[in-house]
Amino acid sequence: MLKTLYAKLVAVLVLLLGVMAALYIAVTLYSTRMYLQEVDQKFNRKLAGNLIAGKDLMRAGRVNDEALQQIFHMYMVINPSIEIYLLDPEGAIVAFSAPPGKVQRQRVSLAPIQQFLSATPSLPILGDDPRDPQGHKVFSVAPIVADSGTQGYLYVVLGGEEYESVAQLLKSSYVLRLSTWAGIASLLFALVAGLVLFNLLTRRLTRLSSAMKAFEDSDLDRQDVFREVDVSTRDEIGRLGATFKQMADRISAQMRVLRQTDALRRELVANVSHDLRTPIASLHGYLETLLLKDGQLSRQEQQQYLEIALKHSSRLATLVAELFELAKLDAEDINLQREPLALGELVQDVILKSQLAARDAGVTLQSDIPEGLPLVLADIGMIERVLDNLIDNALRHTQSGGTVKLSLSRHAGCVELRVTDTGCGIAQADMHRIFDRFYRSERTGTDKANGAGLGLAIAKRILDLHGSVINVQSELNVGTTFSFSLPAAGD
Repeated sequence: MLKTLYAKLVAVLVLLLGVMAALYIAVTLYSTRMYLQEVDQKFNRKLAGNLIAGKDLMRAGRVNDEALQQIFHMYMVINPSIEIYLLDPEGAIVAFSAPPGKVQRQRVSLAPIQQFLSATPSLPILGDDPRDPQGHKVFSVAPIVADSGTQGYLYVVLGGEEYESVAQLLKSSYVLRLSTWAGIASLLFALVAGLVLFNLLTRRLTRLSSAMKAFEDSDLDRQDVFREVDVSTRDEIGRLGATFKQMADRISAQMRVLRQTDALRRELVANVSHDLRTPIASLHGYLETLLLKDGQLSRQEQQQYLEIALKHSSRLATLVAELFELAKLDAEDINLQREPLALGELVQDVILKSQLAARDAGVTLQSDIPEGLPLVLADIGMIERVLDNLIDNALRHTQSGGTVKLSLSRHAGCVELRVTDTGCGIAQADMHRIFDRFYRSERTGTDKANGAGLGLAIAKRILDLHGSVINVQSELNVGTTFSFSLPAAGD
């Protein structure tokens, strides 16, 4: 039933106002009753004394019935709301003006009487009500004194049974009724004002809740649902709205990244499947041919089939090794073994290692290594892998008779390495994708570009781990230059 914050606030407000109304009525009635009793007792404080003034109620220790009946008759006619009781010195009721059968007590406590007769009593003082064994009422009392001392007390109960109930009290007091209605009207006004204020305060929360629901229903990708959410204020609701909006922005950005990642994953799976399927199918086909035509093929044909199968097997092994290497580089906990490195010597070693492949491709390998280069701080094995991949990529995209050149130069606090080829170049439309995994341009201009498309991705990942950025400059049919920098070991 109370599912919304507004409904809960309204319920709390109604309950609070109800409690306040009950407390107000109770306090008002109690204070009014006490005030009326105080006024009545102060006004009639000397009433009992005036009644016995000049009258001899006790003669020789006995009650003067004639004088007592005269008092009863006179004051019951003038003020029938009072009740008169004659008490002995111990508080026992000797005579009374109440109708027969109404008196329920045999005696009245003397403690309130002694307090009333003190010099400075604190009114109102409630004494025993002879009509009610448990009741107490305001009273007036006067001692009956003779030569031998106090002979008893004239005990006058004020108010009688007139104000026994709340309804009677309200009915008898116009001011009390007026104040009660005024209090009820004030509480109703407070209730209406609270409802309006709660609605104004919770309206922003309602809008924020609706925006969050719309954001959830929109597949966590719609930002316009927060247009009506006010985040300009600095109160708790404004800060909450701003936090939700920032959270939604981050979730939307992460969702877009996840979708892109999922698309790349699907593309990766498709590319891996294609690149693995081709060499496996070729390898399987040639081996099956050798098995089925055993004894029918010449030695030269067998040698040719085995060479082709070996070529596809090598390509498959290279692809699997690169996939494992890239997966290892993507791991969060990979540690670089950085140490001082003579980059010029490493370049010479890599060029020497690649000379055979360059000769087979008809490409010339050159180097430009100036003297006095400082050592760099890097992982030797990983940087060697970067050079291998960049040279292999250059050889595959450079036609026979071309040149691949590795050059080093010193810059502020680092050493820059450049790999330049005179190959087919890279089209501007392909520049932003050359480091994507399994990407191979269809506009290479050469039939040697049959790699798996992982070399440049591996090189970029290694340099990312070193905190270095790989740059590329290319022009179609002119050539391409890849460059990166490594920090000097002493800087």
